[in-house]
Amino acid sequence: MAKTFPESSMVIRAISPNITTLSVPFLRFNKAKFGGRATIVKLPTGGLAVFSPVGLTNDAKSAVENMGGRVSYLIASDIEHHMNLGPWKQEYASATVIGPEGLYEKRKAQGNEDVPIDITYTKENKHSLKLPDELGSVFDVEYFDGHQNKELVFNYKPERTMIQADLVFNLPCYEQFSKSGMDATSGIWTKIAHHFLNIHGKGQQRFHWYVSPANKPSFAESAKVVAGWEFDRIIPCHGEVIENGGNDVFRRIFAWNLKV
Repeated sequence: MAKTFPESSMVIRAISPNITTLSVPFLRFNKAKFGGRATIVKLPTGGLAVFSPVGLTNDAKSAVENMGGRVSYLIASDIEHHMNLGPWKQEYASATVIGPEGLYEKRKAQGNEDVPIDITYTKENKHSLKLPDELGSVFDVEYFDGHQNKELVFNYKPERTMIQADLVFNLPCYEQFSKSGMDATSGIWTKIAHHFLNIHGKGQQRFHWYVSPANKPSFAESAKVVAGWEFDRIIPCHGEVIENGGNDVFRRIFAWNLKV
């Protein structure tokens, strides 16, 4: 049975006046402490873009209200980070849903709520698909169709902030477990995950060379696109926010891919 955590475990943090994160404890395979995180960005039009929605708690609703209350976009950042789309779409019915190919079919097969994906990134359209201007004008976006999880990676250009799900990890996840009453570093499975998914050493570099790619040439092509972006901060779904030096961290982790 999956471990559940109380609503009070959510950590809400204003990264800046236009960026708020909702961080929660989460156990991968109910064993390894990965943490989870949604990111809310306020667009120039006043609408909100919500990336990788976590549970829609009362505190999450309050965070949305504090940023203006108008959720314009719900973004499933890959085919894993979608489990809370249903409640968010029900609450914010006018929001446009964005996700990668295969997500709708996966959700249907799993018996999830029927949430249409309004804008779907595919291998064929990734270079031609145009986002609505209020979103496209402030974000770079790259679709890693060569990633096992079909990653959508965004760069919020005004604040040089990359937002992604399973592309860059920064374990241990101290913030995400800080209100859970649990040690973010305890347990053998957690320690194994930390070895491979921290930003130091070669562990994550090996992970993204041997495990993450479903198609290495395409994966490498996308990594080169992201390496060319101007970003300093990285907001991961799993682990600590990298407040500065993010592009250097990315280039180090993906050094082998960038040489393909």
